[in-house]
Amino acid sequence: MAVLKCGRFDLDLERPRIMAIINTTPDSFSGDGLGHDLDAALRRCESAVAAGAHILDIGGESTRPGSDSVSEQEELDRVIPLVERLAGWPVPVSIDTVKPAVMRASLAAGGSLINDINGFRAPGAIEAVRDSDAALCVMHMQGEPRSMQAAPRYDDVVGEVVDFLLRQVHALEVQGVAKARILLDPGFGFGKTLEHNLALMRALDHFLETGYPLLIGVSRKSMLGAITGRGVDERTTASVAAALVAIERGARIVRVHDVAATRDAVAVWEAVQFGAS
Repeated sequence: MAVLKCGRFDLDLERPRIMAIINTTPDSFSGDGLGHDLDAALRRCESAVAAGAHILDIGGESTRPGSDSVSEQEELDRVIPLVERLAGWPVPVSIDTVKPAVMRASLAAGGSLINDINGFRAPGAIEAVRDSDAALCVMHMQGEPRSMQAAPRYDDVVGEVVDFLLRQVHALEVQGVAKARILLDPGFGFGKTLEHNLALMRALDHFLETGYPLLIGVSRKSMLGAITGRGVDERTTASVAAALVAIERGARIVRVHDVAATRDAVAVWEAVQFGAS
């Protein structure tokens, strides 16, 4: 049985898990940012769990293409009050951040997973998480959000992304981080063209060969708009389809906006795979 050590949770990954996106930013690309409205954020979290989310992913800094970084204090103000309120909930709380100070404060507030789009490359990031029992998602990004989509280039996108992720995993493990705490994310849309993204999706088996579980996030992203011609608020069907493709190809966690629709689709897939329960 595949189990992810995730703070006080041992998360069974034999079946796919749904991670709900909770944006505490005012400028989310998908238009669902909640800013500093703590009550609204809690209601969004309640709705996500009721709809079938297994993990809540809290983000206090927009990482959409072209976005600018926010100050450390601003991100802390957006994220920590919500993490504190969620700390006793029966699902793991993930924090989507690149800042070591936010990582440390989030773990102290009760966070169970650190989801770092920068792959724990920032000075002090590994030190901020190594002595915790939190799960760690190592993601690949070429460049930085402000400029990552300007002109992404690879000689071998699959090989280069796998190599990067394995280097960062090694950096964590030599610092004492257990393998059972580590997830990988190829970073769809983070310094990749549509063809790069499609090549990565086709090659998820190469990532599975590393022996680490995969977290995949393609929900509402521009790659789906490029394929379907639909705006960001019309991509639920495409997002669900992409999540199922990822699951069929081995992803254990899918990071989504549309929890209920994804849950229903996964339920059908599981019934076919494992039988109706």
